[in-house]
Amino acid sequence: EGGRGISPHPTRDFRGLAGYQLTGKTYLELEDTYGGDEDDDNDTKSWFPLDNQLSLSYYDRICPDFEKIVATKVREWTKKDSSLGPALLRLLFHDCGVTGCDASVLLDHEGSERRSPASKTLRGFELIDDIKSEIEKACPGLVSCADILTAASRDATFQLGGPYWPNAYGRRDSTDSYARDVEKVPSGRRDITALLETFQSYGLNVLDLVVLSGAHTIGKAYCGTIQSRLYNFNATYGTDPSIDSKYADFLRRKCRVASETVYLDAATPVKFDNQYYINLQKNMRVLTTDQELVKDPRTAPLVKAFAEQPPHMFRQQFAVSMTKLVNVGVITGEDRVGVIRKVCSKSNSRPY
Repeated sequence: EGGRGISPHPTRDFRGLAGYQLTGKTYLELEDTYGGDEDDDNDTKSWFPLDNQLSLSYYDRICPDFEKIVATKVREWTKKDSSLGPALLRLLFHDCGVTGCDASVLLDHEGSERRSPASKTLRGFELIDDIKSEIEKACPGLVSCADILTAASRDATFQLGGPYWPNAYGRRDSTDSYARDVEKVPSGRRDITALLETFQSYGLNVLDLVVLSGAHTIGKAYCGTIQSRLYNFNATYGTDPSIDSKYADFLRRKCRVASETVYLDAATPVKFDNQYYINLQKNMRVLTTDQELVKDPRTAPLVKAFAEQPPHMFRQQFAVSMTKLVNVGVITGEDRVGVIRKVCSKSNSRPY
């Protein structure tokens, strides 16, 4: 109720996606009707990937106010600065995309992921620290920074109009973080083949790639990442001809300085909807990877499908892909290498 629930069958009535791996099951015929069992409508476990000892009820006894504390803090901070919502989602992507969802991106020391030049535009660290501090008062030594980041990014997405999905918890935090590993994070300049290889190494597929790229419906990009497309495309000193001419004119005016930012979704920049895919169809593409999604025959049909379907179809499938992403490379109590950090930016054992 209250908009927080999501359908356990996010692909219902989803035309045009026959044969894709959608929710842990292969749906061969998804035209106008859904062929699943109507009796398990409330059974989210039918599609939720519960791996590595994670549990939906992990904190029910040991820290029952965990999600309430996270949601309250996220609401307080994003009310003051709405850009923190997309920033938290990006921070999670950068964490999970390196060595798994282990909060390694939060460690702040010489040579850490956080100190890498590729991480210099990441934000949201102070919010995570504030949440951790509050939770330590209520449940000292019991809640990991990895679980906090997982919950906070979900709540931030929901507060922007995105879906609310159930998170399984029980992650542990990594003890190490290396700047050299940041190159594993998918960048806005990679081609689809390279992106697919990266996603497949996570256990994700082409549908997840297209769906999670839809996070570009919110947030901004630094102009420095796209100036080559605007002023010197392929060393021609011209603009990428694949960008809509009027939109290209706007971007050139906006992006004269590399430190400026531009919305990734020019039409509905602060609304979590499927407008990103509609923009791609109209050649209003900011990043190189956005353009590649439309050009590549493996991803173009999915872009078209999400552009043509109602927004809730994208939101529901986004929830499913996120539940897969946040289970990538997690450390649990079964792993001796994991800890619960006392401070998210510091190792429990490392001298500072």
